[in-house]
Amino acid sequence: MNWFVVNSGQCEPAVNMATDEALLIHAADAGAPLLRFYGWTEPAATFGYFQKYAEIEQATLLRPLIRRPTGGGLVPHLADWTYSFVVPPRQEWYSLRAEESYRRMHLWIQAALKQVQIESELADCCRKEMPGQCFFGYEKHDVLSHGRKMAGAAQRRNKHGLLIQGSIQPVPTGVDLATFIEAMSESGTDQLGGTPAVADLTKLKTQIQELATTRYATPAHNQRR
Repeated sequence: MNWFVVNSGQCEPAVNMATDEALLIHAADAGAPLLRFYGWTEPAATFGYFQKYAEIEQATLLRPLIRRPTGGGLVPHLADWTYSFVVPPRQEWYSLRAEESYRRMHLWIQAALKQVQIESELADCCRKEMPGQCFFGYEKHDVLSHGRKMAGAAQRRNKHGLLIQGSIQPVPTGVDLATFIEAMSESGTDQLGGTPAVADLTKLKTQIQELATTRYATPAHNQRR
C-alpha cells in the first residue's frame, strides 16, 4: 500500500493543531496513511481534548495553551520532535483496538530509534508521577530510554479516520530530525509496506488557516472546559 510522509517544519502552534485536524477530515479522501513531522515557532503546550483548562493553566507556565483534537494529557513543546499519523477508515490499522494501535505506533518509533543507534523499550506497565502531564511518568506501551519516558501519544478515531499525535522528548543526542524521519520512512515498510511518497498539503492551506484562526487560536475552543 502507498503511504505518505511530510516534514512541515516549524509552524505556529494553532496551525500545527489545525493541520492535524484537516488531515483527519480528509483522511478518507487521501486514501492512504500519512506521517507528518513538525516543529514550533515558539514554546507552547498542548493538552487533551477532554482536559479542564483551569487545571492545565495552573500546571505549566508555557503559553499558548492549545487544546488538541486528541485525548491524553499536557505536553510541553520546546525542542521536541512532534508528529502526527493519519489513517483512513479503509486501512487495516484503523480497525485496531486503541491499545494495539498505540503499541504499534511505538513499536515503529522504537524500530526507527534502533536504526539511529538509540536503544529503547516499551513500558510494560505505567507509572504516574504528576496527574494529567504526559511526560512526568509513563503509560503502558510508551517508549522508554534508560527508564525514562521518551515518546508518548494520543489518539482520536472517527468516521473520517484515525489520528495519532505524538511527541519525542528529549530528542536523541547526535541525531538530527531529517535522519530520524528517514529511519521512520525505512522502518515504516514493516508497518505499512512500500516506500512513502512526499505529501503535498497545498490544497489544505485555506482550510488549515481557517481552523487555526477560528478554533485553535481562540479562547472559545481552548478554554471550553
